[in-house]
Amino acid sequence: MTENKNAAVWFIDRHIAEGRADKVAFREADGDKRDLTYGRLARETSQFAGALYRHGVRREERIAMIVRDQIEFPVVFWGALKAGAIPVPINTLLSSQVYETILTDSRASILVVSQDLWDVVEPAIQGNQYLRAVLVIGDAPSGTESYTAFTAGADPVDAVDVNEDELAFWLYSSGSTGLPKGVRHVHSSMRATAELFGHGVVGITEDDVVYSVAKIFFAYGLGNAMSFPLSVGATTILLGGRPTPDVVFDIFEAHKPTIFCGVPTLYAALVAAQEQRGGANKGPLRLCTSAGEALPRDVGERWKSLFGVDIIDGVGSTEMLHIFLSNRPGDIAYGTSGLPVPGYEVRLVDEHDEEVGTSEVGELLVRGPSSADGYWNRRNNSQSTFQGHWTRTGDKYERTAEGRFVYCGRTDDMFKVSGIWVSPFEVEQALIEHPAVLEAAVVPWADEKGLEKPKAYVVLKDGQSEAEIGDLKEFVKDRIGMWKYPRWVELVSDLPKTATGKIQRFKLRESA
Repeated sequence: MTENKNAAVWFIDRHIAEGRADKVAFREADGDKRDLTYGRLARETSQFAGALYRHGVRREERIAMIVRDQIEFPVVFWGALKAGAIPVPINTLLSSQVYETILTDSRASILVVSQDLWDVVEPAIQGNQYLRAVLVIGDAPSGTESYTAFTAGADPVDAVDVNEDELAFWLYSSGSTGLPKGVRHVHSSMRATAELFGHGVVGITEDDVVYSVAKIFFAYGLGNAMSFPLSVGATTILLGGRPTPDVVFDIFEAHKPTIFCGVPTLYAALVAAQEQRGGANKGPLRLCTSAGEALPRDVGERWKSLFGVDIIDGVGSTEMLHIFLSNRPGDIAYGTSGLPVPGYEVRLVDEHDEEVGTSEVGELLVRGPSSADGYWNRRNNSQSTFQGHWTRTGDKYERTAEGRFVYCGRTDDMFKVSGIWVSPFEVEQALIEHPAVLEAAVVPWADEKGLEKPKAYVVLKDGQSEAEIGDLKEFVKDRIGMWKYPRWVELVSDLPKTATGKIQRFKLRESA
């Protein structure tokens, strides 16, 4: 008899045999502040799978999830996998119009939604021809069914037998360059990321307590908050609300996470907040990770001095499910994305797909065991991105003489000034080094002759004003060169971002 490769067997059910039934798997930091043990997780996922069967859900039907980070999320996700259905976690911060697009595109037959999100979701399902049931976690409005009633009395079932290459779940890309695309992943992918990055780089153990700022619907958060902790029997802290600096500091104090998974935008805000508080903030943290965008060197160094732990910055993608290029404990060079994670290979190529040399800019290609099966109903996009064993990331990098990789920007964000490539990230990093600057984004802007030059959008720290910051153009010019400095600097209150913290530079370019 062949081994059942259903991911839910390894990530969920084996913990019962290994004696973790009473250990807390998930703990809510807000909302009802409930705990979910490994034993309850195993039982409730099997019961949710049984409820799907009772409702007539068939194998490979999509189960859309617009669910906050709360204990029902892992139950629905892994319960769907046990039933052989395809869970589709969706960004919880989208507009009704985008929800309508995604729900129609995915052709989901069941939608599970948190009560707090209903007002935004309700207009998106009007006229949807695919949905057979809408389950609301909380009080169910007219025309919907409560999640509790849907699962009540259902017979638990064993995880359906699958092979490792069968589709397991979809994620929708973050939309940093436009409308999101459905990315399809197979059952073996999560275990691959857990073993290669979670175990091999982070070194996660059963004793760890993990808090991820990135929500679970995001590929980065899915690994941080679900697959990595569940792979070893650790505990995850869930926050359904917004992770402001004060909220994050409260979680540090109350729940004492040992691993913190953040994004550069929040790390910058936390550093600024802690510097205003004064003094260091040494706690039980043993390691921090960062992804989503490249971490500015200045932010990483200031974090280490304040919190006493390193941030291992890396790069991943929805298409590769998690991080494949990263710094690692004991081998960190802030301002770089480090080295390939063991188990992955990367290349840098020019526009002709020829390898580029040291210190030359090229597009990053990657291959490894967690690559997606392709995009849903996007044949041209699939053919452009997934080329044999290699996946095109759309990121521009250069490789140093030491073999480390330095982020230059998205392929769509790079531009030339006087025939030479300009990295928006390099200019942004120089701006962020100014003590008054919190965030910055750089895009190409046409001058009076129609030639492209850098323009910077800058967010100042609290208490700073234009009159006090001096000449930012000269500040950048002194650091990275005469031709790279921003010809225009516009102060703004915030920058357009995806829910996962990526700056949407295309929106800034569109305002040109």
